[in-house]
Amino acid sequence: MNVDGISCADRKYSKLWEFDFHNRREPRTILRHATPLDFSTARLLDSAMRVISGDRRGFQLKGPAGKFTRPMADKVKGALYSMLDSLGVAPERVLDLYAGTGGIGIEALSRGAEYADFVEQNAAAAAVVRANLAHTRFDDVTRVHQEAVSTFVARAERDPRQTKPYDFIIMDPPYADPELVPALERIGSSPLVESGTVLVIGHSPRVALPERAGKLERLRERCHGDSCFSIYEAPMATDVDVTHGQDGQGEG
Repeated sequence: MNVDGISCADRKYSKLWEFDFHNRREPRTILRHATPLDFSTARLLDSAMRVISGDRRGFQLKGPAGKFTRPMADKVKGALYSMLDSLGVAPERVLDLYAGTGGIGIEALSRGAEYADFVEQNAAAAAVVRANLAHTRFDDVTRVHQEAVSTFVARAERDPRQTKPYDFIIMDPPYADPELVPALERIGSSPLVESGTVLVIGHSPRVALPERAGKLERLRERCHGDSCFSIYEAPMATDVDVTHGQDGQGEG
C-alpha cells in the first residue's frame, strides 16, 4: 500500500515531543509515523504544498522560490494548528513574518481569519506569496510587504498610535538567522503585540529560546525531527489584577 506515493513498508517511527511551559510538565514522547526524506522526496513534497484545512482545503500552493526558503512541512503545520485549536486560538488579524511561500498565514485565513499581512524581503519569494494569495482568492483581504522584518517592526515602533496590533503573529525565519532571538524579543516588546496576542515561531531544536520575550510568555514547544515551533502568548489582564488596581487607587 502506498501513502503519498511512498510505500508504507518504508515508513519508520520518529519521536515527536512536546513540553508544556505553562504547566511545567516534563516532555512526553509520542510515536508518529514519519517518512525518511531523501532529496527526490523533498522535491516531491515541495511541489505538492497545499492548504490542509478550512475553506480552501486542498488548494495547491506554489513551492519555495530558491534554496534559501524552507517552508514548514504540512505535517508540522497540521500539528501546529491542532495545538492552536486545543488552546482555543481563533485569530482574526494575522501577521506572517518571514512569509516564504505564505503557507502558514494562508492556512490561518482558510480557517477563518479576516485579514493578514505578509512580510517577505526576497523579491522572488514575495512574488510566490502574491501568486498563492491570488490562487486561493485571499488577495482582497491581505497585503504583501516586500521588505525586511526589521523595517516593518521599526515603522510600527515609530508610530505606535497608528499601529493596529495583531492577535496572531507567525515567525518562521531561516534557522541559521543569528538575529532570531533579538528579533523575537523586539517584536514581543513592540506595538504589534497586545494582551492576548499569540505568537508562533519556527526554530531549530538546537536554538535556545527565552521563556519570556517582551510582553510574551512561552506556553509550549513541540519538535518533529529537525523542525520545532514554540508558542508564546501575551497574557490577558486577570480579574484579580483589575481588582488589585482598583483597591490601590482607593487607598491613595
